[in-house]
Amino acid sequence: MMIKKFLHKYVILIIILILIVCASNIQWGKNSWKNIIKADGKGYYAYLPAIFIYHDLNFSFFDSIEKKYPNPNIFYDYRVVNNERIVDKYFAGTALAIAPFFLVAHVISNLMGIPTDGYSKIYLILISIAAIIYLFIGLFYLKNLLQRYGASNDLISFILIAITFATNIFYYTVCEPALSHIYSFTYITILLYNMHIYFSTPTKQSVFIIAALLGIITLIRPPNSMIILIAPFIAGNKKIFSDGINYLKTNLLPTIVGALFFLLIISIQLLLYKIQTGNFWVDSYGNEKFNWADPQMINFLFSYKKGLFIYTPLTFITLLGLYKLFKENKFQFFSLSAFLFLLLYVLSSWWNWWYGGSFSSRVCIEYYAIVALLMYFTFNLLGSIWGRITYFSLIIGLLLICQIQTYQYRYYFIHWEKMDKKHYWNTFLRLNMETNPNADLLYQL
Repeated sequence: MMIKKFLHKYVILIIILILIVCASNIQWGKNSWKNIIKADGKGYYAYLPAIFIYHDLNFSFFDSIEKKYPNPNIFYDYRVVNNERIVDKYFAGTALAIAPFFLVAHVISNLMGIPTDGYSKIYLILISIAAIIYLFIGLFYLKNLLQRYGASNDLISFILIAITFATNIFYYTVCEPALSHIYSFTYITILLYNMHIYFSTPTKQSVFIIAALLGIITLIRPPNSMIILIAPFIAGNKKIFSDGINYLKTNLLPTIVGALFFLLIISIQLLLYKIQTGNFWVDSYGNEKFNWADPQMINFLFSYKKGLFIYTPLTFITLLGLYKLFKENKFQFFSLSAFLFLLLYVLSSWWNWWYGGSFSSRVCIEYYAIVALLMYFTFNLLGSIWGRITYFSLIIGLLLICQIQTYQYRYYFIHWEKMDKKHYWNTFLRLNMETNPNADLLYQL
């Protein structure tokens, strides 16, 4: 009993402690810290040194930094040309999220006489810490969200552990903390929690908070703004949802102020574009578009290349929770099903539906609070003790598989882009690279 109480109280701290140990072991020592910022993360982060150190939003410092900290394996140029000016391809929301950690690193570097170029060791370690702290916040709000739905302490602890270690959220917190997904996960989870509060008792304060959160979510990654469409499900039934909408209609002043909060936050990106190019809007992705007429839904979910259900099977088994909703609350069932279908359609319509270098489908991480709720609904569906024991045992097995595959991904057993059915099964749960028949292929970066 004492152990259970201890776990209930400190489960998030235990998770975070494990992540700190893993991150410090994998990322902080020797020259590993130079790998903390890579791929898209370079572009997300670059706004901070550009603004606070170099005062150069055309990023002319890029070449000198790449020469100063050379690593050909992670070279990536995030700059694109627009209107004969160089701009950052990526949106500024992630930089905004990690700005406090950057500033702390800058102060420490000044005090300790460490190079204040934005890319020395202390800056990058603080980015790693930022991702861990944000996950802590996200799990804290997820715990509170599950409590509002009536989940027991035992179940909440189990769900938080599963979400962290049985999905790719562990990898992207520890190994690629400069990408946007952990920050999106946290802000979306906070948004869902505040939406639940709003539909319970609508207030002006809730309107302002939701609007500001939606603005940050949009600034980090614009497609994630569609999370607002989950509102009917969060409301719980048609009457409560209608009451929430009517509150916005009858209280126009807080609604307008909330809308201004939202616009003010997303205008940060527009102002950055204006400074960079002289225009308020830049299509920085160029020919990279959504193919709305050709969504790759089946591949997105089931392909051996990156399929969500293949590499994160926890997300598949939790869909049983939809049946629980169908039996007890058809309004929630249809509203959540419609949202999930729209989400799948949008994410799978991107021209690069596998999202380049990725362990599983990384763009789904931001929505794992929904997976956690489905885990809770699935648990309630399984009324018998043996059904629940089987369910728990299955998730524990998936957790172990996920951790093995995370290790495989780090060492290229699972390649970041070249996987197919043959290579998946040839390397399934194998840990000895020397006997891996696909080692040559999987090491080709």
